[in-house]
Amino acid sequence: MQFDYIRNGATLALNREQCTGCGLCYEVCPHHVLNIEQRKAQIVNRNGCMECGACQLNCPVDAIRVQSGVGCAAALTRAALLGQKEESCSCG
Repeated sequence: MQFDYIRNGATLALNREQCTGCGLCYEVCPHHVLNIEQRKAQIVNRNGCMECGACQLNCPVDAIRVQSGVGCAAALTRAALLGQKEESCSCG
């Protein structure tokens, strides 16, 4: 099983070969980290991942892996530093 790893404050793995393009990951992601392109999931907002795991939990073919860490805390800190309100963090 081959996963493309992206590490920018989050650990997210996507196996595009295994992806069926159902779109559930896109629908449940609160930060629009994923999109469906050419009938496959694609990571389009690398820094937006807060590691909530919704995409992994809803993927029917186990094509996405999320290693929980400090992504949500980083999202809250980043929002605070930028003077923004982080409304979609569901880690607490």
